Amino acid sequence: MEKAKESFEMQKKIADQINELSEDLKNIVNGAERRIISSQIQKLKSLMKKYGQDFSDAVENVSVPKPLTQPKIPEKIQEQKQMPASKGNVIKKEKVPELEKLALKRMKKKEAKTIKKKEKKPSLYVKIASRTFYNYSMNLLNRGKFYSLRRDLIRANLGFVPATYISVMFFTTLVAFIASIFVMLFFLFFSLVASPPFLVSVEQSLGSRFLMVFWIIFAIPAIVFLFTYFYPSMEKKSIEGRINQELPFATIHMSSISNSMIEPSKIFQIILTTEEYPFLEKEFTKLLNEVNIYGYDLVTALRNMAFNSPSRKLGDLYNGLATTINSGGDLPGFFDKRAQTLLFEHRLEREKHSKAAETFMDIYISVVIAAPMILMLLLMMMRVSGLGISLSTGMITLVMVLGVSVMNVLFIAFLQIKQPEGT
Repeated sequence: MEKAKESFEMQKKIADQINELSEDLKNIVNGAERRIISSQIQKLKSLMKKYGQDFSDAVENVSVPKPLTQPKIPEKIQEQKQMPASKGNVIKKEKVPELEKLALKRMKKKEAKTIKKKEKKPSLYVKIASRTFYNYSMNLLNRGKFYSLRRDLIRANLGFVPATYISVMFFTTLVAFIASIFVMLFFLFFSLVASPPFLVSVEQSLGSRFLMVFWIIFAIPAIVFLFTYFYPSMEKKSIEGRINQELPFATIHMSSISNSMIEPSKIFQIILTTEEYPFLEKEFTKLLNEVNIYGYDLVTALRNMAFNSPSRKLGDLYNGLATTINSGGDLPGFFDKRAQTLLFEHRLEREKHSKAAETFMDIYISVVIAAPMILMLLLMMMRVSGLGISLSTGMITLVMVLGVSVMNVLFIAFLQIKQPEGT
């Protein structure tokens, strides 16, 4: 009976899958996808025939015993069952176990849970920037300017349309220019020194002092403009590193899912439900939007996403998957081979970063520990002998402390940039 029951359950599951694939087949126009789904349906039908044969064989070997006769219930007990509950005859209710109570409470909470839609509204700063520079930004985009910036914005998932981001970039540069005027005016009359009170009035003439500080007006806006221009590219590289860390394990997951012979787009939907790959989820959501909202077939959507993907490895996966679907290839085999390649590259990257960490440790010992000690000895010898620059003991201490602090900060920032994502 157990074997018959298992065979029947498998037939039921296979029938559900056949119905689901048949419904999908009605809505698909692409010939390659129709061939893949049709072949999957034929495989499921042959598998269903096999389980049907197992079911019939199991039923033939079942011997049904005669039902046992129920014992007669005494008349007194029957009369007690038929009597209504009174004060003297109280029927006790069965107690519900605590675990079942907790399960019921959780089910009620899930039913009462409502989904709130989150709407992102632009900030006041973005609105002012758009009103000021939007038309000018659109004119530049129509003339073909900022092409690489537009591509980086799409790949970085910053949530800005190109015209709005360029407007914010110009407006931020304008604000920085106004702020740089005040900074220049401040340094026109005041100067910073190393000894207390650290801020003193300038004794030079205004003309000579202006020649020394006028560059601030151009330096600060230029730095701000360059930072805002290259920020999407830096964000895209950061997202690429995160995606490359998640991709090998997600590909293994996709390989195991594809063995169930489901429709290829459902693989990405299942990956989204796991919520284990936060950076890949954004890319897969964009892919499913191409299919469900914009109406592209899966192969065209994969080609589009490969062109706009922030990660080269993810783009190669999209292109390979599109080629496999278009040619009617073996999806489980494709995902399996690609997962092996990605895991091998992942191990190589880890080994490379571990070797680089050893090199950085040697550099740190020589630059941050040994070099300041040698420099301090040289400064003390110059002070004692009176040769070269003669600094006081307090100034030498201040220079060494500041130098070591700045080098440590720069070294930590460098390591933070160079370390692999996800560590």
